[in-house]
Amino acid sequence: MVSGVVRPPGDKSISHRVLMLAAVARGRSELTGLLTGDDVRSSARVLRQLGADISRIQESGVSVAGSRLRAPSSRLNCGNSGTTARLMCGILAGQRFASTLTGDASLRRRPMRRVTEPLKQMGADIKERGDGLPLTIRGGTLRGLTYTSPVASAQVKSALLFAGLTGQVPVTIREPYRSRDHTERLFAHLGLGIHERDGAIVFEPSHRSNIPAFQLSVPGDPSSAAFLVAAAVLADKGELIIENVGVNPTRTGFVVVLERMGAHVERVNLRDAGGEPVADLVVRPANLRGTEVTAAEIPTLVDEVPILAVLASRAGGTTMFREVGELRVKESNRLELIAANLRAVGVKAEVHGNDLHIEGTETAPRGKVDTAKDHRLAMAFAVLGTVDGAKVTLSERKSVAISYPNFFADLRRMHARRTTHDAR
Repeated sequence: MVSGVVRPPGDKSISHRVLMLAAVARGRSELTGLLTGDDVRSSARVLRQLGADISRIQESGVSVAGSRLRAPSSRLNCGNSGTTARLMCGILAGQRFASTLTGDASLRRRPMRRVTEPLKQMGADIKERGDGLPLTIRGGTLRGLTYTSPVASAQVKSALLFAGLTGQVPVTIREPYRSRDHTERLFAHLGLGIHERDGAIVFEPSHRSNIPAFQLSVPGDPSSAAFLVAAAVLADKGELIIENVGVNPTRTGFVVVLERMGAHVERVNLRDAGGEPVADLVVRPANLRGTEVTAAEIPTLVDEVPILAVLASRAGGTTMFREVGELRVKESNRLELIAANLRAVGVKAEVHGNDLHIEGTETAPRGKVDTAKDHRLAMAFAVLGTVDGAKVTLSERKSVAISYPNFFADLRRMHARRTTHDAR
């Protein structure tokens, strides 16, 4: 049974971006609702090394005194945060000093060339060893760029927009599909010269050289809320209210697919926060059926594929995820691990090329899951462990601190009992 009211942590994508914008603004910005997880702390740590005055990261409020960034005295450690590394490449492209970005072992294996190549076209001097970290970037005088991205990536798009902003040059970006638009919404909210033209995102710097300080409240993260929604859908009875969730259309592909599978997520108390649509969600248990998730839908739900895969394992029939090869270069090889872990708990799941096929079952999942220290895998299989009769053991659960520090406490509160066990 599921019941109660729960509030997910602040949106991770927006938290990174507002911290970075506040750090290069002139004056003191006040931010509330930020995610307090490890990834956002990595962004704050890097920005402090560059001279920004940022108070302790806490949900109740963070104060940021922006300034002209300065050369760091040591390497900038981005931890496990790909968003920090890729977006900071854009910020640093417009700075007249050299910086070296690095990260943990997982992050050092993740691809960076998708960001560094267009930044080089803008005039940034970037020294790399292969397609990953560490890399050294020396910014300075940039030139404008018109770029057609081969992938729909909010991180690539945001890095180029940040480079245009800090380098004060125009940028035009086209994508094969529309990716998350949080950066564009923030630019528009702050009056920073962003608009859409013939399907392309266009940034044109204004005559005003300074970014104004601002106040902003970050909505709840829809990717984190997805795990709560899924747990409610898989329950045998009850109702869950999830408060203050961002419902940006570029982030709600999960809900679209879930409703196609037979669930219903009701949006109430719709409102606006800093240019982002926000709502409370009401979710009840549902019988699910398999579906096909198309390549065009993936950019709107790429972080939710692990939890959608878990839901597919409990749906009638087969579910297919098309063109999800991008999952191989996330915090782990998510694509292969989703399939392997589903098989480990008794579900038929296979990867064919870049497609993922899952056959639903009514048999209670039982087995040990290798999370590979990937927060989204840990949370997805923890949700699967709440199914009646399940016994799912996670190899670890500390990784959830990256995006949802209170996840297990919230999961316990909303359920009458808990059936997922962490490995000892």
